[in-house]
Amino acid sequence: MNKSELIKAAAAKAEVSAALAGKVLDAALEAAVEAVKKGENVQLVGYATVAVANKAARTAKNPRTGAVINVPAKKVVKIKPGAKFAL
Repeated sequence: MNKSELIKAAAAKAEVSAALAGKVLDAALEAAVEAVKKGENVQLVGYATVAVANKAARTAKNPRTGAVINVPAKKVVKIKPGAKFAL
């Protein structure tokens, strides 16, 4: 399912226009991205938790040349599915 299919499905379930459902989805996603960029966790209870995690600096190896590369520390986004996504 892509974004436009999700918007159509949400609009049908909520009995609103696709344009309104699209605006709401875009606003919700923008708010979630802004919160994560600030370092906050976004918890959608039962659905998912989106959190920022720190990855430590490490060394890696180039498989083609065998050269050792230093990979700097960075922040990454981790998404943990909730109970409603259990298959």
